[in-house]
Amino acid sequence: MKVVVGSDHAGYALKKEIVPVIEEMGHEVIDVGNDSGDSVDYADYGIPAAEMVAEGKADRAVVICGTGIGMSISANKVKGIRCALVHDLFTAKATREHNDTNVLAMGERVVGPGIAREIVKTWLATDFEGGRHERRVEKIMTYESRA
Repeated sequence: MKVVVGSDHAGYALKKEIVPVIEEMGHEVIDVGNDSGDSVDYADYGIPAAEMVAEGKADRAVVICGTGIGMSISANKVKGIRCALVHDLFTAKATREHNDTNVLAMGERVVGPGIAREIVKTWLATDFEGGRHERRVEKIMTYESRA
């Protein structure tokens, strides 16, 4: 699987923690930046990461800022993206099983590196259940296609 990762300055340290986890799981990482703790705008990294997924250049993306909120909002502006802001293992699993999310957002100031690594592992390893959930996801995608 190709996984694109992106962060602003407030998510840079956590991004460095999770990239090796993704690689250890056997996935290819595409890092779209930021490459330092210098102040930048989250949308400059969240949108390109989400676009790569929407365009089929990556299978999924993980985006990180201070709270995860800015990245989540930015990624969800890209057509075809279902980004979930996740700070616990239950949500990491449920958002894949029930919502077929293709982008994961996290907040470095909210979640520590240990739980973040486990969230990423869980999210990447969990499949979409389909069934009744597929109907619900289709409703969202149908609405999005009208815009």
